[in-house]
Amino acid sequence: MKFLVQKFGGTSVATSQGREMVATKVVAAKEEGYIPVVVVSAMGRNGDPYATDTLINMVKQVNRNISLRELDLLMSCGEIISGVVMVATLEKMGHPAIFLTGAQAGIITDNHFTEARILRVKPEAVLKHAREGKIVVVAGFQGISEEGEITTLGRGGSDTTAAALGVALNAEYVDIYTDVEGIMTADPRIVSDAVTREVVTYDEICQLAQEGAKVVHPRAVEIVKQKNIPLRVKSTFSDAPGTLVTSSGEVYKGTIDITRDRTITGITQIPNIVQFKVNTSAGPEGLKEQRRLFKGLALAGISLDFINVYPDQVVFTVKEEVAGKAAQVLENTGFIAEVIPGCAKVAAVGAGMTGVPGVMASIVDALARENIPILQSSDSHTTIWVLVRQEDMEKAVQALHREFINGAR
Repeated sequence: MKFLVQKFGGTSVATSQGREMVATKVVAAKEEGYIPVVVVSAMGRNGDPYATDTLINMVKQVNRNISLRELDLLMSCGEIISGVVMVATLEKMGHPAIFLTGAQAGIITDNHFTEARILRVKPEAVLKHAREGKIVVVAGFQGISEEGEITTLGRGGSDTTAAALGVALNAEYVDIYTDVEGIMTADPRIVSDAVTREVVTYDEICQLAQEGAKVVHPRAVEIVKQKNIPLRVKSTFSDAPGTLVTSSGEVYKGTIDITRDRTITGITQIPNIVQFKVNTSAGPEGLKEQRRLFKGLALAGISLDFINVYPDQVVFTVKEEVAGKAAQVLENTGFIAEVIPGCAKVAAVGAGMTGVPGVMASIVDALARENIPILQSSDSHTTIWVLVRQEDMEKAVQALHREFINGAR
């Protein structure tokens, strides 16, 4: 059976016109010989009647301390409403369809309410209905624990549902439909001439997603990568080919190009970051202090990023919303920190930078030309990060895009 998993986000299913466009994409896949399995998110975004955030706000107005179990039950309703309406749309167009909740579709999770992880998929029900000629529509973002409790998968959970079903069904592709035409070289709201990439690697899209690009959840990419199932990012509202995410950064066009034609795939950014600089003693006593520092922050549940450890200093960043808590933990454990608020993390991502000399030099040159100070930097095989003042963030993204994308380095 030639399966194609198609996931449609909240903006795609928010209106009757959008749902009809979704149905058209599904029917087209069926006519191309695929067996489509459709995964839907809740309708719309915060403020729309059945959006997940709307449901959360509704119950939080009654009781902000609602249990996570009950919150998951409430949040699971958005995708159920969306899925049933999607089935109604498909059947109105003459195509037999059936809706399955995450539990009915065999999505088995752990028991971490609101942030559950998929443990396994039992696709028997999906296979049964597909063999009967029905288009199966599955609620994204949800599953069932081994104890029989309804769970949700956290932000981006519908992507994860689609990826897990794609692996379980050995699908030809997993298509993620959204309101953009694919993976772009930068946020088009910041860089007006950002372009859509034809193909990116699994590692590149994971890194882009983790560094602020919100097109595909990185967990979904990790799942499809396990079986090397190609993932495509497309727009519901256009016929553009979108972006192919695969293990190779090249598209086969009759010949094989041995060399990569780009160093950087995209530039992305994360705002609202606070930098901490903490001086410690040198020598063995300093090591003990650094251990106490990190242990205290870990016990407080504070996630650190951009960590640099020196013999007599520790530098790290946290999200703005936990900066006050981090400062209090440091004070309580006897540390005095220099706190620099109003920072942003800008990342240049590309598998092609591995082993290429001069990438960091180009980053420094590009930012220096715009008089943008680098407060901190770090790197991996596929990413170089710089910390800048938030007021310089957009200018930094634009400068790096000009350097690496427009300049085709």
